[in-house]
Amino acid sequence: MVEGKWRAVGGAVLRVLVVWGASTLTLLVLAGLLPDFRLQSADGDSATRIGVTAALGAGAFGLLSALVWPVLVRALLLVPALVLGLLVFFLNGSVLLVALRLVPAQRGDVAPDTAVVVAAVMSAVASATSTALAVRDDGAYRRRLRRLAQRRGRRSDEALGRSKTAGTVFLQLDGVGYGVLADALREGLLETVAGWHASGSHRLTPWRTDWSSQTGASQLGILHGSNHDVPAFRWYEKDTGEVMVCSRPTSVAELQRRAVRRSGNGGLLTVDGASRGNLFSGGADQLALVLSVSARRGRANRSRAGYYAYFSDPANATRTAVSYVAEVCREIGQSTRARVRRERPRVGRGGLYPFLRAFATVVERDVVVAAVIGDMLAGRTAVYADLVGYDEVAHHSGPHSRDARRVLARLDRSIALIAKVAEHAPRDYRIVLLSDHGQSPGPTFADTFGMPLHDLVRAGCGLAVSRRAKGSASGTEARAAARAALHRPEKDNGARPGGPTQERGPGAAPGRGAAERGRGAAAGPVVLGSGNLGLVSFPDLPGRVSRELIEARYPALLRTLAEHPGVGFVLVRSEVHGPVVLGANGAELRLDTGELVGNGPPAVPGGPLAPAPGPALGSTPGPARGPAPGPALDPAPGSTPGSGRGPTPGPALGSVPENPLARFGPGAAEAVRRTAGFPHAADIMVNSAYDPATGEVYAFEDQIGSHGGLGGEQARAFLLWPAELSPPAPDGRDLAGAEAVHHVLRRWLREASGPEIPIAGTPPRTRRPTPDRDGQANA
Repeated sequence: MVEGKWRAVGGAVLRVLVVWGASTLTLLVLAGLLPDFRLQSADGDSATRIGVTAALGAGAFGLLSALVWPVLVRALLLVPALVLGLLVFFLNGSVLLVALRLVPAQRGDVAPDTAVVVAAVMSAVASATSTALAVRDDGAYRRRLRRLAQRRGRRSDEALGRSKTAGTVFLQLDGVGYGVLADALREGLLETVAGWHASGSHRLTPWRTDWSSQTGASQLGILHGSNHDVPAFRWYEKDTGEVMVCSRPTSVAELQRRAVRRSGNGGLLTVDGASRGNLFSGGADQLALVLSVSARRGRANRSRAGYYAYFSDPANATRTAVSYVAEVCREIGQSTRARVRRERPRVGRGGLYPFLRAFATVVERDVVVAAVIGDMLAGRTAVYADLVGYDEVAHHSGPHSRDARRVLARLDRSIALIAKVAEHAPRDYRIVLLSDHGQSPGPTFADTFGMPLHDLVRAGCGLAVSRRAKGSASGTEARAAARAALHRPEKDNGARPGGPTQERGPGAAPGRGAAERGRGAAAGPVVLGSGNLGLVSFPDLPGRVSRELIEARYPALLRTLAEHPGVGFVLVRSEVHGPVVLGANGAELRLDTGELVGNGPPAVPGGPLAPAPGPALGSTPGPARGPAPGPALDPAPGSTPGSGRGPTPGPALGSVPENPLARFGPGAAEAVRRTAGFPHAADIMVNSAYDPATGEVYAFEDQIGSHGGLGGEQARAFLLWPAELSPPAPDGRDLAGAEAVHHVLRRWLREASGPEIPIAGTPPRTRRPTPDRDGQANA
């Protein structure tokens, strides 16, 4: 035992000497290459003297970095996280300047700007050498990683001891659909994950999202067991006059509060859990980059601690900064190539987007992965982390693009690193991969038809329409996380009055007290876009406005929307029949009874009910200005001529038209029916058209890979779990809805005596399976 202890001490001393030697050699090389850096006096020194000066300078720099650096980082807790990442280089250069001043006779000298470069290279070399040596010694590697873990919160010796129960790490690959993952596994793009699946250690299954197929609804349901009353990514609430946005910190905090109150439990991670890079906390005590707490100030906001824990190592800042610059250049090159090749569909990728993409694919990824590693080595029982890089790139490059596939490959390397670290953790860990939704490709609605949705709504209402088409702002999670990291104030994300996803007539603008200010005014509709799901609200009319009242006030509006070639179906509430889905050619599906009728009025050629036909999904869109001519969507198999999406006359009374939801697959009727019962569902909800042959939809935002509604891969997420866990749906039923996924994850945690503990004594309500019209059952 004594011999082993001395062997460990000797190994540690040897590693210190090797790192010191590597740093000394680095200083000598840089002094020979850089004109503003010297390690000798003005009169010159011998080679031995120069070597001693380099050794002393490297030693002083190493000691100062170990002793002073953590104090400097702690003193800068109020500095925005991204600013700290840049400030790290200047602080590191200052430490080097001080170290050279400590060398006897002050033979070392360096210009301040050169000191930044020298210090960055020194930190990178020292970190790489130390890691390389430690990896060869499992004990040393484990001790080094544990020190990193303890920076994120010290644990008791008992907690750090080997636990008999396994921990669980949930890694959410944001926006990666089941089909995309299956293709990546088949092609070997995800080597680590493919190895798990091929070996049988992990199993894969799809799950269907709710109608609102976006991170806000899905992650809220997964982490807190309820996503009730989350109809979209953004929606207008008449009772408060506010626009709720799932990337706005105050909105996310309110949604979390509502979910906890409804579900009766604090969340999936209530006891000994950690939430990393998520919109919601899941009830975890350990938080990093969690949007629901980012609006807090002072000690109450622990979410940004992940940035400081990561950047407290100068080598981390160096590596991430280099990768960040490389990713910005990569995006500029890829977008330039897309323009030169005239790839279609295509959206603008200039302005700040290259920097936001780099933040999502590099900075946020590195910080989240480092936090997860720290949690595992600290022995936490449950960790849930969101990796958003693929989702951000797929929105602008397309879910099947080469750009997005490369991001997937880099995510696989992060997963491999986490799996490697699990071998050195104080307890066994099960790694579960899942996604919150997929993405469906397709051109934007505005580019295809020459006008955005809010202009189409205004035309149907008989209101003035802008002559110039506007795109709809894309509000992604990465953009919100970047603003939080910079301590920037909240942004409306396109929900401002007159903004690109909203159009108002005369009257009060939405906001606090809008209902009072607009009472009696002739206010126009509020139109919001969430992927390929649009929401129309009438703020001057209280409560859920009925179909009958809408048709009395705006006779052409509903048919204008339902008959448009870019619209798949429209949801409204009828005073007589309850929730009703309207489709082309007068189709009407009454959700409460399942009755399908076709008594709607025919379209009037040349009138407001007959918008110009647009191109079929998958064809080349027309110019952004003015309606684009082209064929309508092909009729669905089994439909009669004239059942396409063009503005053709309605069917004869008594005929049976095509079910508006038939194209959207099993579970669509139940998903729409559930959303129709939400208190804050919009007066009119519009889902874009969907072509099953190509899988494409029309996005109401500036995205060529979208999610948020029904149609295609966006509603088909995945769950990949260790084979030793029980199947998600033992009876073979399809897994449907984020709340159902929550119950599966809770069960898996219970199988290992997991951390989830309800606040109340009663479990949250679950949905009983109900059959669709096609006979499929929904969980």
